[in-house]
Amino acid sequence: MRTLVAIAIFGTLGCWARYGQTILVQHLAGRAFPVAVLSINVLGSFLIGLLFFASLERFSIGPAVRIGILTGFLGGYTTFSTFELETLLLIENGQLLRAGLYLLTSVGLGLIAVLAGAALARSL
Repeated sequence: MRTLVAIAIFGTLGCWARYGQTILVQHLAGRAFPVAVLSINVLGSFLIGLLFFASLERFSIGPAVRIGILTGFLGGYTTFSTFELETLLLIENGQLLRAGLYLLTSVGLGLIAVLAGAALARSL
């Protein structure tokens, strides 16, 4: 139960952080290019790399808080960071072909899925 509560609390904070950063970056940079989402994805990837390995190798925090931060906060902030971490772990485990396949299929199938969803919505 502690883990679920931690995910809920940190997830809410992550969603708020994403929303706040989106508003700020769009105010500063405009909307002509999706800089806000790009900045969220890059910062989220940095944070998951930092926090995953720091909490694994450098300092100890309780499992509920660790999962709350990594899954809740960063999941609410951006799921792209989890995708990047999983790709890194495949590379570090010497599974370069799997990492490349994961990258290509995630981006390719994700784009196909969003196109299919948009087409379905427009046909309703």
